[in-house]
Amino acid sequence: MVLTRRFLYLALGLSAVVVVFPAQATLLVCALLLVLIAGTDVVLAGSPRSVRVDRVPTAPVRLGQATTASTTITHTGSRRLRGQVKDGWQPSAGARRQVSPLELGPGRPAGGGPAGGGLSGGRPIARTETVQIDTPLRPTRRGDLHSEHLSVRSIGPLGLAGRQVTHRVRHAQRVLPPFHSRRHLPSKLQRLRELDGATAVQIRGAGHEFDSLRDYVRGDDVRSIDWRATARRQSSQGQHLVVRTWRPERDRRVILALDSSRTSAVRIEDEPRLDSGMEAALLLGALAAGAGDRVDYFSFDRGLSSQARSGMRGNLLHQMAEAMSGVQPRLVEADFSQLPGQIRAISSQRSLLVVLTSLDSGSLEEGLLPVLPALTERHLVVLAAVRDPELDRRARARETAGEVYRAAAAERALIEKEALRRQLASLGVEVVEATPHQLPPQLADTYIRLKASGRL
Repeated sequence: MVLTRRFLYLALGLSAVVVVFPAQATLLVCALLLVLIAGTDVVLAGSPRSVRVDRVPTAPVRLGQATTASTTITHTGSRRLRGQVKDGWQPSAGARRQVSPLELGPGRPAGGGPAGGGLSGGRPIARTETVQIDTPLRPTRRGDLHSEHLSVRSIGPLGLAGRQVTHRVRHAQRVLPPFHSRRHLPSKLQRLRELDGATAVQIRGAGHEFDSLRDYVRGDDVRSIDWRATARRQSSQGQHLVVRTWRPERDRRVILALDSSRTSAVRIEDEPRLDSGMEAALLLGALAAGAGDRVDYFSFDRGLSSQARSGMRGNLLHQMAEAMSGVQPRLVEADFSQLPGQIRAISSQRSLLVVLTSLDSGSLEEGLLPVLPALTERHLVVLAAVRDPELDRRARARETAGEVYRAAAAERALIEKEALRRQLASLGVEVVEATPHQLPPQLADTYIRLKASGRL
């Protein structure tokens, strides 16, 4: 049972009668009148239990995009139902209008007139037994968001009291990573097309697959001259040298390993390190797939969290985004010892292995460094890490005594990072460290450079 604001106004009006006629009988009569009126209103109200709630499935959206969650409510009771409906979305779903007015006519028997109707902008436009409630959403968190229930409140004809029932019908909305680095994809794909023979800038060493012949230009490698083709091109003006161009290899393996352990929970530039790694992985995965390479993705902490493969049905980018949507940082140490086994399960051939983690000396020295020799022996390993620009800012600020101490700590952290970079380079590991917004394009540039040099 629920009471409305109109009931409160009626109670205040009757209290004035008690003040004018202060007697116990007056108080008792007013109280009985309130109970009688409210009880009558509750009895005459339509039953909120006589409705059927059906959730309309929603398509996944990217973080920051707006969407609409729809729910169909069908009335099967014999009385008109007038009131409100509230959808119980969690706060991170960004529901703009969770409470909507509701007006449903009495349920029609089977074979009656057609059902229809709806709400537009929260206003009832038809009095029929079926309506659709639309709740605008703008999610503020990645992952699976839920509405666990929907509450239906039925108000009596007097508008003083009513009944309320909560229907436990779940609604889910999947929110994918935003992929802001998509804007870099066209320019990176254009650079790959230039490597693929669209321009005359290819040199021997960019691949082993023959592409075409062209005239020699200053700066070409003399070892790429095709002497037979040159002899055939002899003319009255003299001899024109002809060189071979080589197409970068296709159908290579690119394996993306995303660290989702405790170090990925650190916020850098108001964004978790894990989200920056996802942006870099999405851009590199889309770029490698566009270059004709096979891409495999997985995230790990103490075990495998999610995975996606280019050999699966559907668009690789969408598969990776779906797999990443439910990944959250776990406050555990990453188990890097599982990486060799995971890589062997994916591919036995030489691959480009990109490990997206933090350049933290403690976790890498105890976890990743012991397994790197086994990885670099068979694969080309790239370590991608997010650089915290706050360290550089603190290292430069030295005006007060407190800032000097913070600058010393920042300088020590930078020195340790540089020593770790040299140690990784000595093991044959390419290191890419950049700020959150610069990491995706720099990692893509590293992939293009490795492909152009024939190292893949």
